[in-house]
Amino acid sequence: MPHRIVHMLRAGGRGRRPVMLAIAGDSAAGKTTLTRGLVECLGADRMTAVCVDDYHRYDRAERRDKPFTALHPDCNYIEIMEQHLQLLSMGEPILKPVYDHSTGELVRPELVQPRDFVIVEGLLPLHTRLARACFDITVYLDPPERLRHQWKIQRDCAKRGYTPEQVRAELKRREPESAAYIRPQRRWADIVVRFAPVAGRTDPPDTPLSAELLLRPTIDHPELSDVLDDAEHRAMHLRLRRDTDGRPVDALHIHGYVPPEECQVVKKAIWERLGTGTTIPSSLGRLADGSTSDPLAITQLLLLYHLLDADRRQAA
Repeated sequence: MPHRIVHMLRAGGRGRRPVMLAIAGDSAAGKTTLTRGLVECLGADRMTAVCVDDYHRYDRAERRDKPFTALHPDCNYIEIMEQHLQLLSMGEPILKPVYDHSTGELVRPELVQPRDFVIVEGLLPLHTRLARACFDITVYLDPPERLRHQWKIQRDCAKRGYTPEQVRAELKRREPESAAYIRPQRRWADIVVRFAPVAGRTDPPDTPLSAELLLRPTIDHPELSDVLDDAEHRAMHLRLRRDTDGRPVDALHIHGYVPPEECQVVKKAIWERLGTGTTIPSSLGRLADGSTSDPLAITQLLLLYHLLDADRRQAA
């Protein structure tokens, strides 16, 4: 079967190949913010970022007359996306289509050269078995829908020229396809990330969102017992909980209300595990408005651990 062939080619290929990370999620779930910090940390000379929303089959004007939205697989060149992901995973360049989100137009394609690490983010990177076979690490962003709707209204009104009423109407139109095609990708993620306020707390309005990371046993996660067992610090705790399918899973909670100095201990401990010999980059945890979030920074550090660990194992 094709997906098994991809697994074998990637496992048995000669020479170094890129480490592939997928970040899937619905529109305005935070995929670009999470990706941007990782690229800035490792540097554009080592990391390539690709958005699979560029594989839209129709531009914004053409979609107005279609019976589906951009979330539907029929609105995207899924087969070409699969081909390009296979090429990138083997270290080969692609001529990628480009969708301009600010204008809603399909513009000139661009040549993409895979570097040591490739991050693929977008609506449907985990939609097919063949696409999933191309990745070493898979992530799904799963914010509460109320919060995601708020983010989408803010972004689309500020950057894409929509009114709040138009965004709400589009969210309503997209909901059936979001339930059918976007949210099912959650089951294929090694790590499910949810940024949200802590239930039951009344923190000040400017308190950073906390994060919950479901760490599934499909990949090896870093050993953090020395940080988690430190009673003096409240930045993180680990609990065993039931996933949506009823199976037990480790849930790592990263608290946004904790003082920065306590989060710094956790960030330093994880960064030292990476073995880079450098200081923690200031770009980690940076939000679109220029503020910072320690839970976002710690989440990015854990993903960096997985990227660098996969690269070391491949080199060995």
